[in-house]
Amino acid sequence: MTGEDRKQEILEALKNAVVQYDEDAAKEAAQKALDLDINVNDAIFNGLVSGMEEVGRLFEAQEYFVPELLMCADALYAGLDLLKPHAETMDLGVKGSVVIGTVEGDVHDIGKNIVKMMFDVAGFTVYDLGRDVPLDKFVEEQLRTDSDLVCLSAMMTTTMVGMQKVIDRLKEKNPDVKIMIGGAPVSKELADKWGADGYADDANNALKDAINMISSLKKMKEDAEAKKSS
Repeated sequence: MTGEDRKQEILEALKNAVVQYDEDAAKEAAQKALDLDINVNDAIFNGLVSGMEEVGRLFEAQEYFVPELLMCADALYAGLDLLKPHAETMDLGVKGSVVIGTVEGDVHDIGKNIVKMMFDVAGFTVYDLGRDVPLDKFVEEQLRTDSDLVCLSAMMTTTMVGMQKVIDRLKEKNPDVKIMIGGAPVSKELADKWGADGYADDANNALKDAINMISSLKKMKEDAEAKKSS
């Protein structure tokens, strides 16, 4: 078996451990990835996280329910605990700061935690407010930290409506801030309707969108400063 085959086998084992909510298998595959010197970011994102994305699809298809979702998350974290200390910070050419949290009334934070980890590994400064976050807290934290980006997460249609209030308040206080929303009930159409700048249907897209938003924000600031000085 070639090194590439072995790597694919371990990535598959990491993914399956999460989908099958098997904590022991996740730890075992994570340890093998370290022993074989497989790129840790690959193991996290193409192994564990792709497993969690599959779990998200099963949840939306109503093949998995909240108890399975939570057990899958335990397997994800079991693998992550071993891998994360060895993860390298990616250099993506843009650094920024982000406020992230799950909106008031919603205690689901699995997706939010995966996105947070993507930001961590990408070298962002992350202010994680956790879950069930009062709506005004997002505004206060953005103003306190002067963060480039605010990420709002919701997993329930009943709590999702709070996002619009946060977006309105944030834009009122700071029209330049970039806002991204995500979570199972959220869609691109809702993001557009509510005035969010981005919508993340998975962790990889969240990171790509964030980099694009922060790049455009920094360019706007540079253009404004150039006009002032000319």
